[in-house]
Amino acid sequence: MDINFNKNEDYNRLLASDLRKRFLKVKLGGGQKRIDKQHEKGKMTARERVDYLLDSKSKSIEIAAFAGDDMYAEHGGCPSGGVIVKIGYIKGKQCIVVANDATVKAGAWFPITGKKNLRAQEISIENRLPIIYLVDSAGVYLPMQDEIFPDKEHFGRIFRNNAVMSSMGITQISAVMGSCVAGGAYLPIMSDEALIVDKTASIFLAGSYLVKAAIGESIDNETLGGATTHCEISGVTDYKAKDDKDALDKIKFIVDKIGDYDKAGFSKTESFPPKEKEEDIFGILPKERNAQYDMLAIIKRLVDNSEFEQYKEGYGKTIITGYARIDGWAVGIVANQRKLVKTKKGEMQFGGVIYNDSADKSTRFIANCNQKKIPLVFLQDVTGFMVGSKSEHGGIIKDGAKMVNAVSNSVVPKFTVVIGNSYGAGNYAMCGKAYDPRLIVAWPSAELAVMSGNSAAKVLLQIETASLKKRGEEITPEKETELFDKIKSRYDKQISPYYAASRIWTDAVINPLDTRTWISMGIEAANHAPITKQFNMGVLQV
Repeated sequence: MDINFNKNEDYNRLLASDLRKRFLKVKLGGGQKRIDKQHEKGKMTARERVDYLLDSKSKSIEIAAFAGDDMYAEHGGCPSGGVIVKIGYIKGKQCIVVANDATVKAGAWFPITGKKNLRAQEISIENRLPIIYLVDSAGVYLPMQDEIFPDKEHFGRIFRNNAVMSSMGITQISAVMGSCVAGGAYLPIMSDEALIVDKTASIFLAGSYLVKAAIGESIDNETLGGATTHCEISGVTDYKAKDDKDALDKIKFIVDKIGDYDKAGFSKTESFPPKEKEEDIFGILPKERNAQYDMLAIIKRLVDNSEFEQYKEGYGKTIITGYARIDGWAVGIVANQRKLVKTKKGEMQFGGVIYNDSADKSTRFIANCNQKKIPLVFLQDVTGFMVGSKSEHGGIIKDGAKMVNAVSNSVVPKFTVVIGNSYGAGNYAMCGKAYDPRLIVAWPSAELAVMSGNSAAKVLLQIETASLKKRGEEITPEKETELFDKIKSRYDKQISPYYAASRIWTDAVINPLDTRTWISMGIEAANHAPITKQFNMGVLQV
C-alpha cells in the first residue's frame, strides 16, 4: 500500500466530487421555480431543448458551463452566462448548439453572455462546424448595457460574425422559441434558415408597448411579430413549428441533409483505451501544487494502449515531448515534467520549470508536428522559465521567445489541458488562452495566475506593509500574519480553476477521466477545417 498515493487519490476524488456538485447547481439555471414556469407555458428549458436536439446516447461536451459563476451577485447572478453551448451530434453530424436560457433573467444578455456567444461562434469559425441557435432572449440586460452594447467584442459582433460565417459557407440554423427582440432579431434572420414556434415565440425590433409609445399604434405582440405574421405576411422566417419539439425535429430533418465536409486529413486509426488504469491519475497527481510527480505516468493513462514515443528523451528533460494516439487520433504531446531531473552534464533541474534546453527541444518538436500535420496537445503544470545569472547569460529569454514563436505560428490545431500550475510566461509558452488553442480545459487541481499564491502574497504583503508604515502604523508580527492570510485568501480565490472558467479564460473545468473525450471531439471538430496557411515562424533570435 502506498500511503501518499491513497492520500492523493482521496483528495483528487473529492475535487472531482465538488466539480459534480457545482455542475448540478449551474444546471438548474435560474432555479426550479423558473423551470416550472417554462413548462407551464408549454416550453422546454434550454438544456431540455439541447438534449432533445442532440443524438441520444452520443457523446457531447459543454463549453463554458461555469461562465458567470459567482459573478453579478448584485444583479441576482447569471448561471452558465444565461446560455447553454454544447458540441455534439445531430443525425450523426458534429455541430455546435447555442441555446438561450430563459430561466436566467428571461435570457437577457450580460457581458459574460456576449463573451460566451462569441466563443461559440469562434469555435464554429475555426473548425467550420455547423452552428444551431435556439433563441429565447429578452435582449441586452439594460442595467449593464454599457458593458455589452457598443464595443468591438460586444453584442454587435455576433451579427457581424453571422455575416462572415455565411460568406465562409458555415451552416447556421436558428429556431426562435421565445422572445427575440430589438437588435437580437437579426441573429436568426442572418442565419441560413429560420424557424419560429407558433404562439410562444415572437420576433420584432420593438414590442407592442414601445410601438405604442413611439408611434401611437395599438397592436398585440402576436399580431406584431408572431409565427403567422412572419411565416405568412412578412416572410421573415422560413418554417412555422407547432411547439418546441416540432421545431427541433425540423432542425434534425434539415441537418440530416447537409452534405459531407472537406477534411483536414489528420491521422485516425482504431481507438484503444490506455493499458494503464486511468483512475490511477487521482493517486499520481499530488495534493500539494509544489510536490513532485512523474508526468509520464499521467500521459500513459491518457493515450491509446499507453503507447508514447518520446522525442529527444534524454535532452531538455523538464519538458516531455513525443507522439501518441488519443481515441485513435495521432497527437504530438508537449508536457511539463514535474519531477527533479538530472542532465547528462550532471546539472539538477527543477520540475515544472522551462530551461534553455527544454525550450529549444519544444520549439523543434512543435515545428516537426506542423511539418507532419499532427495536432498538438499541451499538458500544463508549469511554474515558469528558469531565472538567475546562469540562465540569463545562457539566453533564456531568446530560447523562450523561440518557443513562444513556434506556439504562436503553429497552424495545426492545438489543445491545452491545465493539470496543475499555469504560472506567468509558462502559461504562454505552453499554449495558454492567448495562443488560440482550439479548446482549453482545466482539471479541478489547476491554478492559473502570474505566480503561485505564496509568492504573490509575500510580494503583496511587502507592498501593503510598506504603505502602512508610511502612514505611521506599527506592524506587529501578529498584524503581519493577519495581513498575509487575508491577501493569500483573496489571491487563492483568483487562481482557482473556477474563477478562470467563470470568465471563460478556459472552456471548462473537467474530470481528468473526461480528458480523452474532449481532445478526441476537439480533433474531430478541427478535422472539418483543412489547413490553408503555411507554417512560418518568421524571424528568430538565435
